[in-house]
Amino acid sequence: MRVFVAGAGGAMGSRLLPQLVANGHEVVATTRSPEKLAGLRALGAEAVLMDGLDAGSVGEVVARAEPEVIVHQMTALAGMSNLKHFDQAFAVTNELRTRGTEHLLAAAHAAGARRIVAQSYGGWPSAREGGPVKTEDDPLDPSPPASMRRTLEGLRRLEQLVATAPLEGVSLRYGSFYGPGATDELVALVRRRKLPIVGDGAGVWSWIHIRDAAAATVAAVESRPTGVFNVVDDEPAAVAEWLPYLAQVLGAKPPRRVPVWLGRLAAGEAVVSMMTRIRGCSNAKAKRDLGWRPEWVSWREGFRRGLAPTSGKIAA
Repeated sequence: MRVFVAGAGGAMGSRLLPQLVANGHEVVATTRSPEKLAGLRALGAEAVLMDGLDAGSVGEVVARAEPEVIVHQMTALAGMSNLKHFDQAFAVTNELRTRGTEHLLAAAHAAGARRIVAQSYGGWPSAREGGPVKTEDDPLDPSPPASMRRTLEGLRRLEQLVATAPLEGVSLRYGSFYGPGATDELVALVRRRKLPIVGDGAGVWSWIHIRDAAAATVAAVESRPTGVFNVVDDEPAAVAEWLPYLAQVLGAKPPRRVPVWLGRLAAGEAVVSMMTRIRGCSNAKAKRDLGWRPEWVSWREGFRRGLAPTSGKIAA
């Protein structure tokens, strides 16, 4: 098929494009950065510049590409180490998830595309009550921390736009990415003992290796089911479990522990919520309907062997 990947210049694009090309697809990949064009071409794609927040730019590029399937990976997440002002940090990404999605869907419909696969997020957006693991049928958080409200509404709006579009729509709720290029800043913080466990560390995270996330995206491109799918590994885990393990495999000292009041003062309410209250996700629906299975079924093996570019072991 002819597949159009919007926002292909990040960590996901570097894994997704080779998998699409290897499966025989003709790929058009976009970026906002001229310096990334050569890298996208080296991965086997036709590379073009596009501004996802400019309706004219999106319409022109999509019309010229004439894709059958569009993959929406447009974000602005690089270099986000300070989440104290969460919505401010995600401001451009929220625009890409709302206005950018509107532009992309309008262009897709005009160009005759039949399917769109869009990047959403699973984990902290779920309601912070009930059991520790949520499915796609469980509600999103009705009362998130104040600093996260606009970002949650951006995700809600993206999924609504995709679900009501006049073409086949899929929203992939990825878990927290890890792997080369996806967790470099996190690994650096853990090595320097700069990422403490806040409070009881009971917040449950769902992880996904960046290569497995790309494989799930390819499965969504090539299949017919529509709707929302959690793309996570098989083992949701509390911060108090995965963070000390990550430090161990990195050969770092165990993470410090700080009380909630200090975590709130230093990092903000959003980080406290993610450390203490959020829920994980089930991947049963994606396995069943998309026919996808993660290579790294648990973050335990993934942290040991899937963080370095060579997938070599990090520490004995």
